[in-house]
Amino acid sequence: MVLDGEVEVTFRGESITARSGETINVPANAPHGFRNAGQDPSRLLCLCAPAGQDEFFTLVGQPVATRTAPAPPLDPTAQAAFIAKVQSLAPQYRTELLPPPPSST
Repeated sequence: MVLDGEVEVTFRGESITARSGETINVPANAPHGFRNAGQDPSRLLCLCAPAGQDEFFTLVGQPVATRTAPAPPLDPTAQAAFIAKVQSLAPQYRTELLPPPPSST
């Protein structure tokens, strides 16, 4: 579910834009990607079934002070460290990292 902002979701070759309050269902094992489609930050509530993938997100997520606090900005060094961490953990969670979806703007 999109909590704030607009998110473009691409899966199975199709892209849709969901706005705050809308829900997106990505079928199990469908390659997919997310992109902030607006000018403002966006937030998603992601439910994973079956359980297990949630642990991956817990390990790679960036802690924030409150549930509505914005994510901390990442300088190039921190961004590179984040990407390296995601890449190292992905195989343990049977996760394939895809390139970002192309911008439709």
